[in-house]
Amino acid sequence: MARRVLLLAAVAVALAGCGSQTSTQEAPSAAAGYRFVQVASGLNSPVHVTAPKSEPGRLYVVEQAGRIRIVQNGRITGTLLDIRSQVSCCGEQGLLSVAFHPRYAQNKKYYVNYTDRSGDTRVVEYRGTRRLRQVLFVDQPYSNHNGGQLAFGPDGRLYVGMGDGGSGGDPENRAQNLGSRLGKLLAINVDRRGAGPQIVGYGLRNPWRFSFDRKTGNLYIGDVGQNSWEEVDFTPRRSPGLENYGWDVYEGRSRYDGKQPNSRGRLVFPVAVYSLGGDECAVSGGFVYRGSAVPAAKGRYFYGDNCSGKMWSFPAGRARSVRTENFTLPGLSSFGEDAGGELYAVTLNGRLWRLSAG
Repeated sequence: MARRVLLLAAVAVALAGCGSQTSTQEAPSAAAGYRFVQVASGLNSPVHVTAPKSEPGRLYVVEQAGRIRIVQNGRITGTLLDIRSQVSCCGEQGLLSVAFHPRYAQNKKYYVNYTDRSGDTRVVEYRGTRRLRQVLFVDQPYSNHNGGQLAFGPDGRLYVGMGDGGSGGDPENRAQNLGSRLGKLLAINVDRRGAGPQIVGYGLRNPWRFSFDRKTGNLYIGDVGQNSWEEVDFTPRRSPGLENYGWDVYEGRSRYDGKQPNSRGRLVFPVAVYSLGGDECAVSGGFVYRGSAVPAAKGRYFYGDNCSGKMWSFPAGRARSVRTENFTLPGLSSFGEDAGGELYAVTLNGRLWRLSAG
């Protein structure tokens, strides 16, 4: 189980010994006609990158220790938020993501997901550096499997990815228990004061990164596995109802536990999996590319592995043919999009990368 956790300090240590693989200005050129190029460096353990659609030319990079840095034209130009004094770091804890309100240009509201000094999950609403309110609190029984992703869905609600609470094998059966918020995908209407979280998906182990296709609204979840399989789950925008993604009855498409899954909703299996046989350790879910700078990548969903940095892609929708890309980014922690849908990635050695043609 020890090798199955995301963003362990051991990964950062390993990165220090592989500088020759990550110090070049671009990853190896891909036969498909695109590659990742470095656009910024000097960040401190970045774990998320995003931008509101109203701010072209600007990126916001989340540093795990508790800062959100502003990057423009390849330079760190400022800090949106610094809550290092309130955050537990590191391992799988820390400031884990930020999501900008769909009307950020008007209301300037954004939301952060972090583990507090007691190791519990908090989702908090901010305007500038001013804390407005807490919209979610979840007690965490262990220090791993915190999930951490925030994203606004096509329905305008804020979606929150929650891991199963940690340890190994989901010992308290939280992921299949609809009475627990752990191991769930939650949705919150942040525009309705006092609205609580709704469970819209369950049976997740550690959905570190998920995304909505900005064109179709379809949902892709990269769910970190136990010892054998990493998986990508898919839910169409017009889902027939509550999805059970299978953990801990299934790991990937294989049986993990002999018990029966919860009968509520609909049991679904991943559209893509990869096995843990080499340097791979944990999936980082990505995005369907909807930018304009890389025509050859148009409409492909990209995802990768945190340790090996290996990447894969498949045409948007239910994966029929998965392609192993001809480049790696060791220490990959997250993918992200800018205002125009261009694809970015961050690595734990402090670098920001962009998908580019060539």
